[in-house]
Amino acid sequence: MENRLTQAQLTKLVGEVERLSQRQQDELDRGQVQDILRELNLSPDLLDEAMIQLQRKEALVVQQRRQRWILGGAIASVVVVIAGITVFMQQQNQSLARVSTQQSCVALAQDGCDERASLSRQTSPDVFYNVTLRDAPVRKKLSLTCDWVAPGGQVVKQNRYETRPIETAVWATHCRYKLDAAAAMGTWQVRMKLDDRPLSETKFDVK
Repeated sequence: MENRLTQAQLTKLVGEVERLSQRQQDELDRGQVQDILRELNLSPDLLDEAMIQLQRKEALVVQQRRQRWILGGAIASVVVVIAGITVFMQQQNQSLARVSTQQSCVALAQDGCDERASLSRQTSPDVFYNVTLRDAPVRKKLSLTCDWVAPGGQVVKQNRYETRPIETAVWATHCRYKLDAAAAMGTWQVRMKLDDRPLSETKFDVK
């Protein structure tokens, strides 16, 4: 121990000595405890058993406190995870809600929208619904559905598919239906949906 102390060290030293002195005064040795038990007409023979029970209770209190800390930490972790998932889902929903249609048409060729398709059921053509999406979420995949609706209002074909990962915010996609000779003549309709949200619909005539 150094022989010289600063004023701050001396103050701390005096405080520590006072604390130890107070602790020594508060503690009782075995003989004092036994004397107190006799004064209370209690058997000193039960002192050891009582000490064991007291230590068990104190250990139980410490264990319960530790368990509460562990439980509290686990609950906090779950809350953080749920909050993170909620924020992620909200961001996902917001990005999907921004998707809209920039252009759409029914054509006899994939990606072609130059001219209105003249469709004859006699030639059993492959009909394409070409749609250009706007504000598509880059690096995400979209789950799309196309309903091909006959003139009577019946859905005769439904395409369900998932796009490959989107590369640009303006993104071209399509679905296909093959007309046959038994197809109803008249005005048809094709509708594209993103999940369950309508994106676009187009009418076309079948002769």
